[in-house]
Amino acid sequence: MPRSVPLIRGLREIAAGYDAMIVDLWGVIHGGVEPYPGVLETLAAVRAAGLPVGLLSNAPRRSRMVARRLAEIGIPAEAYDRLVTSGEAAHDALAARSGVHAELGRRYFYVGPHWDTDLAEGLDYFRVDGVEEADFLLTVGLFDEADPLTAYDPLFAEALAKDLVMLCVNPDLVVHRQSGVTSPCAGLLAQHYEGAGGRVIYHGKPDPAVFHRCAEELGANRADARVLVVGDSLTTDVKGAVAAGFDSLWVTRGIYASELGIAPGDEPDLEKILEVCERHGHWPTAAIASFRW
Repeated sequence: MPRSVPLIRGLREIAAGYDAMIVDLWGVIHGGVEPYPGVLETLAAVRAAGLPVGLLSNAPRRSRMVARRLAEIGIPAEAYDRLVTSGEAAHDALAARSGVHAELGRRYFYVGPHWDTDLAEGLDYFRVDGVEEADFLLTVGLFDEADPLTAYDPLFAEALAKDLVMLCVNPDLVVHRQSGVTSPCAGLLAQHYEGAGGRVIYHGKPDPAVFHRCAEELGANRADARVLVVGDSLTTDVKGAVAAGFDSLWVTRGIYASELGIAPGDEPDLEKILEVCERHGHWPTAAIASFRW
């Protein structure tokens, strides 16, 4: 049976139906360089309407680091109420060493760029130089975004021989940059490792736990709270919102713009929206071209 996805012009059409809003960063608020046009005004309007705003990102770094970067590109802390990252969730889980994390061991082999190496700093873990010394893989991204996934096959083969678990701190497959370039993320590596038979522990969206954590920090994790998740990814934002029991608003300017046949920010065709949702198997509560009031 065909499903419908209402296409709204602005958040003002639906904001009154919610108690809080959880908003994605990349592809919704910014693309790495500056806030998209109208974003700061929209955040102000949402909060003026009585909805606290939580920013929820699959950034594989501590929340304070992301807050600092947001301020640098023109999004001050005063523009939102809370900020939660997958990196913060991973850091807390590593510190607590509960559940599956209790079995990871203390020595990790780092997979990612040279600027995101501090996730486990201050914790009782040790970075090692070779997979042969490691107890698990700590994966925050590719060493170089130009790398083909096959470049990691020798490393993964060695890790598989030791049955190492991968801790993936950014489940996103790709991110849409302000320049229009779509870049790979750690989720692609994790998917590749799983495809080869590896075990992966994910932190971040679409895990419902991180949505509930953000809602709780907003004071909106009550059973009767009405929470709207705004994001550009069907497989992390929308899927995770559904798993958490929240409504979702799909922003079409991001990673699916080319699939929708539009330039980022252009108005999408409703029939195309339905085709893409059907293709990916995830259905948002509603859709919007960009984050606007």
